[in-house]
Amino acid sequence: MPNSLLQVESDSALGWDVGGAHLKAALLSAKGEVLRVYQVACPLWRGMEVLEGALVEILSQLESPPQRHLVTMTGELVDIFPHRHAGVLQISAFMAERLSGEVLFYSAKQRFVSLSEVSLCAESIASANWHASASLIAKSVKQGLLIDIGSTTTDLILLRDGAVASQGFSDAERMRFDELIYAGVVRTPLMALCHKVMFNGHLVNVAAEHFATTSDVYRLTNELALEDDMADSADGMGKTELETARRLARMIGHDAEDAHIGAWRMLALEFREAQLMRLQEATSHLLDVDKSAHLIGAGVGRFLVRALAERLNKPYVDVESLLTTSSASAHWAAVCLPAVAVASLSIGCEC
Repeated sequence: MPNSLLQVESDSALGWDVGGAHLKAALLSAKGEVLRVYQVACPLWRGMEVLEGALVEILSQLESPPQRHLVTMTGELVDIFPHRHAGVLQISAFMAERLSGEVLFYSAKQRFVSLSEVSLCAESIASANWHASASLIAKSVKQGLLIDIGSTTTDLILLRDGAVASQGFSDAERMRFDELIYAGVVRTPLMALCHKVMFNGHLVNVAAEHFATTSDVYRLTNELALEDDMADSADGMGKTELETARRLARMIGHDAEDAHIGAWRMLALEFREAQLMRLQEATSHLLDVDKSAHLIGAGVGRFLVRALAERLNKPYVDVESLLTTSSASAHWAAVCLPAVAVASLSIGCEC
């Protein structure tokens, strides 16, 4: 992430995505160009003081923060809040108190609302970041399936005739319709991907323990960039090849020393295949009606969307190509799409 202070234009907008594991922000010019994107680790389940620190870290990199802030969130789901409504209210009040100028919150039904309206709109504010992303991308891709694979979850959103065409709205509904899958490429415990896996020609059981995460898989497959590998490892240890292989080996009752590193890479590919098959199942179900739709990849795990498009012989569009941004910010804009989206949707909007 950029560390130098940035002079901000007075008419720019700053989009925020308050997640349970990361705080993301995207600075856009009045013309909609992505100027800078920020992502910092923010394990919100540890308390609101963690969000305070993350917010200060991002704001400290702006010489003069803009006077227009647009906020979306998923952090209301963490277990420091008794329920989502309370989480939406607390996060909204927290952000409004600490950001100067106009602060608006994204609602999937009302678009942007003020703090005074949050309580009445909490249901459509909670975990609505996927809707903001899809609403933005639908302006460029009329027919497609947007797949945003993050550190923790995967959003699959149908776009039809330039509009969001999801069957579900709430997290519960979207999980029911395969539009929200709790599997990402960094934080997901491997036991969530499959119960059995192939190793050395044998089908073996997978331990139901938090020994390793998907970051270990994609570190060994060389698909997870170093800057995207922000979360703590499952055992709190380092992220070298040997330490990564050791965690992976534990998942099937082995030590890293029991096999050559090549065997652990093959095991990583088996877990990758399990995640890819889960995505293929959901994608095939969602595209049953429109088989010609493009697959649009977003998020830190969009390399899996590209692989899925090749497997299904479907056109692939990387969300980077749909955003107006510099080459330096392109990757982060795709990773932090909801933050980009809320800022972009606000431009020219009579909010």
